[in-house]
Amino acid sequence: MLTVAAAFLGSLLSLQAGAIPAIETWTTGNGARVLLVSTPDLPMVDVRVAFDAGAARDEATPGLARFTSGLLFDGAAGLDAQAIASGFEGLGAQYGAQAERDMAVVSLRSLSDRPLLDPAVDLLARILAGPEFPQDAVARGQRTLEVALAQEREQPAQIASRAFYQAAYRAHPYAGWPDGEPEALPLLTRDAAQAFHRRYYVARNAVVALVGDLDRAAAQALVERLLAGLPSGEPAPALTSVLPLAQAVNERIRHPAAQTHILLGAPVLARDDPDYFPLVVGNHVLGGAGLVSRVSNVIREQRGLAYSAYSYFMPMRQAGPFLMGLQTRGDQAGEATALLRQTLDEFIAEGPTAAELQAAQRNLSGGFPLRLDSNKEIVEYLAMLGFYGLPLDWLDRYVERVNAVTVAQVRDAFERRIDPERLVLIRVGGDAGPTGQ
Repeated sequence: MLTVAAAFLGSLLSLQAGAIPAIETWTTGNGARVLLVSTPDLPMVDVRVAFDAGAARDEATPGLARFTSGLLFDGAAGLDAQAIASGFEGLGAQYGAQAERDMAVVSLRSLSDRPLLDPAVDLLARILAGPEFPQDAVARGQRTLEVALAQEREQPAQIASRAFYQAAYRAHPYAGWPDGEPEALPLLTRDAAQAFHRRYYVARNAVVALVGDLDRAAAQALVERLLAGLPSGEPAPALTSVLPLAQAVNERIRHPAAQTHILLGAPVLARDDPDYFPLVVGNHVLGGAGLVSRVSNVIREQRGLAYSAYSYFMPMRQAGPFLMGLQTRGDQAGEATALLRQTLDEFIAEGPTAAELQAAQRNLSGGFPLRLDSNKEIVEYLAMLGFYGLPLDWLDRYVERVNAVTVAQVRDAFERRIDPERLVLIRVGGDAGPTGQ
C-alpha cells in the first residue's frame, strides 16, 4: 500500500516552478468558508481547518485555547487516544492540532484513494464534533503544562518574549502567553475546554482549506461530511484594534545566563495592511535576509558582537509585532543595543539603496515558487488566505507586488509605521549597563 510518506516524496514534482494554482471557494450549508486547490497529479489530499480559536480568545483563562487544542485527539465519540491514533495509522494518514494567537488549526493528510480517505475524514469529523476531554487527559495535560511553564520561566529567550508581548500589547488579547500562566492552571478544566470548544469550534467560525487529488464535487462532499457534526454557531467577535505605544518601554530583567537576550520592536503589521509589501520587502534588507542583511552586517560582521542578529514582521489579524533581536555577552549588551537602534534609525531615515532593494526583490520573488512546491505548503497558504480574508489573487500577484516596491515606498512605510521614540526594549541577562541603552 502506498503510504503518505512515500507519496510526499513525489510532491515536489506536483507543481511546475512558478505555477500558481487556481483557487475555488464556496460556503458550506452550515456556514464554513472553503478554499480548494486541485492537484490531480499526486494521489494525496491535505485538509486544514482553521478556527478563530487562538490564544486571543483565552479571555480570563490564559492558555485555554492551546490547552483545548492539545486535548482534541485524546478521546472523542467513544474512542480513546490509542484508538484514534491507531485508526489514523491504519489508514496511512497523518493528523495534528495546534493553536497560536490568532487561530487554532486541525489538519489531516491522507492518500486520495477512497477506501483510505473516506474513513480518515469520518474519523476526523467525529473528533471535531465530539471531543470528550477525558479527565485523565486533562490532569495529564495540566501536569505537562506545569513542567513546561516552569522550564519557560528559566529560559531567557522565553522570558524576553513574554515580557515583550506584555509590554507591547498591554490590555490587548495579544498580550497573553499562549501556553498560559502557572497561577491559571487550576482554571484549565474539562468544563472550561468543553465550553471553549462549544463556542469556537463551530462552522461559521471555521475556514477549510483543501489541496489534493479532488475535483470540486468530491471536495464539496468531503467537507460536508467533515463538518456535518458541527453546529453553525456564530463567528468570533472582531478583535479590538491594537493601540499604538504612547511612549518607549525599557525593561531589563536580571538572569544568570551567559548571553544577554535583546528584543526591540513594537506592534505594526496586520495581514491585510496596505503597507504589507513595502514593509516586508524593506525588512528583507534590514534584518530578514540572514547574514547579508544590514543588521547582521553591522553587528556580526563588522563588530563581532553576536552570532545572529535579525529583524522580522509577524503579521496577524490585528497589528502583529515588528521585532529586532540578538544575543550577546553581557558586557557587550549596551553597545549591541545602541547599534541595533542606530541601524534601525538609519534605515528609517534613508531606506534601502537601489542595489539592496533589487537584491531583496530577486531573493523574495525568486524563492517564492519554492514556498509553493508541495501540497502541504499550498494548503497552509490557502488557510491563511481564507482565515484573514485576503484576495484570492494574493498568491498570483505576490511576485508582481514584491517587484513593484520602490525605495521611496519602503522609506515612507518605515517612517510612518515605526517610531524609534516609541519602541519596546527588553533585555534579559546579567549585564549591568544602563536600562535605556
